[in-house]
Amino acid sequence: MLRHDAPETILILHGPNLNLLGRPQPPMYRSMAPQQTNQRLRTLAAKIQVKLVIVQSNHEGVLVDTLQKHIDEAAGALLNPGALTQYGVSLHDCIKAMPFPVIEVHLSNLATREQWRQHSIIASAVKGTVGGLGWRSYTAALRTLVEIVREPKKAP
Repeated sequence: MLRHDAPETILILHGPNLNLLGRPQPPMYRSMAPQQTNQRLRTLAAKIQVKLVIVQSNHEGVLVDTLQKHIDEAAGALLNPGALTQYGVSLHDCIKAMPFPVIEVHLSNLATREQWRQHSIIASAVKGTVGGLGWRSYTAALRTLVEIVREPKKAP
């Protein structure tokens, strides 16, 4: 189990249309509503002793504003950019300015999707990407992010 003295703040950012998860269409997203994913994340966060700030927005600016608002207090962030994956230039630029690691998360495997969905403009700005595991992409990414955040810092 991961241990640390003070709980770090981790941002969980869900992008456009992810509020529709758990509805019948599209079939690949049918299995779990966002509230269930968030609850699994909260349960894991309690076990590994981190504090979560969870935000879902259909607007890129809200996601950018959230990152900027927490620039001095967050230890890291998980981001499922949804449809902004391919077109979120301001989100990409904001991530590059963050002093903390951001991990891109996807429920599906982008490589198996339509060709135009296979390229992520966000990927070059983040620490890494976890995808294709359904809701488990989020929990795998959270565990990994917390391990990264808690690694001893190397002297310059």
